[in-house]
Parts: sequence; C-alpha cells; structure tokens
Amino acid sequence: MDTGLLEYDLPGELIAQHPAERRSDSRMLVLNRAGGDLADRRFADLGEYPRAGDCLVLNDTKVIPARFYAARRSGAVLEGLFLGEGRADPSPGDEGRGTRDERRRTNDGTQDTKYGWRVYLKGLRKLRGGEEFDLLDCCGRAFCAARLLEVHAEGQCTIAADSGLSALEVLNRIGYPPLPPYIKRNAYVRRLSQDAGATPAIHTGRMPVLREGEDLLRYQTVYADRPGAVAAPTAGLHFTLDMLDALRAGGIHLARITLHVGPGTFKPVTESTLENHRIHSEAFSLDAENAAIINQIREHGGRIIAVGTTSTRTLETVADERGRVRPAAGQTDLFITPGYRFKIVDALITNFHLPRSTLLALVAAFAGLDPVLKAYRHAIAQCYRFYSYGDAMLIL
Repeated sequence: MDTGLLEYDLPGELIAQHPAERRSDSRMLVLNRAGGDLADRRFADLGEYPRAGDCLVLNDTKVIPARFYAARRSGAVLEGLFLGEGRADPSPGDEGRGTRDERRRTNDGTQDTKYGWRVYLKGLRKLRGGEEFDLLDCCGRAFCAARLLEVHAEGQCTIAADSGLSALEVLNRIGYPPLPPYIKRNAYVRRLSQDAGATPAIHTGRMPVLREGEDLLRYQTVYADRPGAVAAPTAGLHFTLDMLDALRAGGIHLARITLHVGPGTFKPVTESTLENHRIHSEAFSLDAENAAIINQIREHGGRIIAVGTTSTRTLETVADERGRVRPAAGQTDLFITPGYRFKIVDALITNFHLPRSTLLALVAAFAGLDPVLKAYRHAIAQCYRFYSYGDAMLIL
C-alpha cells in the first residue's frame, strides 16, 4: 500500500496542547462501519453504545516519568528519554524493557558494569565514550552522576546511573511526563538563590519549571496500574472512574491487558510502501483471569470493544483464528494494515492519529481507508481536537 494514502492536511491549531477540562468532556465522533454514517457526540455519551454483555478491553499500562535532563561537566545540557534497562551489549533475551534488579548482577553475584539504562539522548554525538555527566533534578541541580557505556543506532545509548536506586525510583524523583513532540511546553527553570545553604543550579536554561500539575495527572489513564510505558494509551485518557462504574452497572464487562507503549508509536512511516516499514516491538501481557473474561464474553455473543490501538494490537496478537485468546506475555511487532482480517475486535475506541502513522494504518484496516479519511475530513471541518490530548472516535 502506498504510504501517501495515509496523508491528510491538519491545521496546526487543531493539535490539542492541553486536555479537556474534564476527561469525559472530550468530543466523540461515532463512525458506523455498516452504513458509513457519522454522529457528533460527547465521550460522556459512550454508555449509550455498548450493550449489556459486551466487554471493554482496557490497557492498564502506567506511563513512567521517562523524560529527564542531564548536564555535561562543561554545563551543556542534555535531554533524555528512558526506554528500559539492559546490558550495553545485550545477550539474547536481555533486550526487553523493564526494571528488574536481578539482571544488574552477573552469575557470581557481582555488579554487572555493562548493565544500565537504554535511552534516547539529545546531544549524544557530543559525548565521548565513558564520559561522566550529571542527571539533574527538577531544580536543575545534580541528582547523581552517570556515565556513557555504549552508543547504539538511531540516537540510542546505554548509560549507567550511579545512584544506588532503581531506574524507576530515580525517574520518580527527577523525571517528567514524556509528552509527544507536538505538545509544547515553554517553561524555564528558575535560577536558584545563592542564599546560605542553597545549592546552585548547574543549569539555568530550558527546562520545565514544575513537575507537578496537569501533565502528571492527565497524561495517564485513571486505571493505570503497571509502570512501563513511555507514551500514554491515549484512547483511555477520556474515561473517568464514574464512567467505568456506570458501564459496569449497565452490564458492560471490563477486562484488562497490558501493553507498554514505546516511543515508536510516534515514529512516522518513512518508507514509500507500508510493506517495507519495520514496526516497533512492544512488551505485552494478558493474564489468565482476563483471558477467561474475554473468552466468556465471546462465547455468550458479546462484543469485544478495544479501548485504543494498543489494546487492539495485543488482542489480535494473542487471539487464534477462532477468536479465542490465551494468556501470554512477550513482545509484539504485529503490524495491522488495510487488508488485515481481524480475529476478535468488534469495535474500537481511538483518538485521531498522525498522518503516515502505523496507528492510522490500523484504524484504516479496521474501518476502511475511505470511511476513515472521510471521518477525519468531517472532524477537521467541525474543529475536533487531534492527537494525544485530543478528542475520540468510536468505530462500530
């Protein structure tokens, strides 16, 4: 398929820079695949569409504060994005995401000096192998020392943080929400006072001033439970706890899967055809309890409504040709493009996605390219808000 078919023109002012005041205040464009008709609704109206006995499948991954700042000893600032932990020269099976302390040690129990953080690091080309620098806290002060272990392809590298803490503990103290690049935050760090007892800031250039606030709360679903994502499963951002309670009260079942969304979700398709694009791999899991819920719903004729493209990829990864799912955990690189035959997903809740993206390709596979592009043109004409903090679609 020609990747250019996934292009559309979006006015910049329709890229949502902040979430709706309340999660369920988002608008919702309903696309009926059977007739192609569209309806303009609010996300708070979602409960009118599922039937008793249907099942919503939620991705319960939790976004970690993966964005961080560092400073070279010269004072030059580096911006990083945490991707996971592993060896600088990974052996088979050690390339996955996670923060498992036991992998930090060799077989004889000594510290593994090759084990560290796998990160994207802006300014990486300026660093020398083995160079030491400082990870910065939210006030621009040195939190701990770090060292460059190895440089990898596509701007990635492995660094060792000398903190005595797990990566997640460090990031919870120094990290920021890993907002996508199209959401702009133009804040600057304040210069610390030089009063007695105050530690001077190493860096007083561009850095977010506050860690607390809107993004820490809203770039996260209300049901997030398993830390590991470096991007939010955005279709779930519209739900409130009250909505979920109301759905349950109406006979709608809820099941959970986990897919830790990686940075590749924002990567555009640069190949001229979709078939030549290599999609990113992401860690997923589905436990026996939730697999049983999903299979029971299918056996009784209920619909499986995937909340987001991440839930869709996971469900289609673990489903067999009969539409039954099995408990599983691992990595998925399933690339769903037009022509794919869906095995289990009957309806989809999703946001509006970037042009030339794998996510738009998945939505086009589910609803048809022409109906989806027609819906996008309608959404643009009606000034819907697009992308991560934007409005939603319900595709039936």
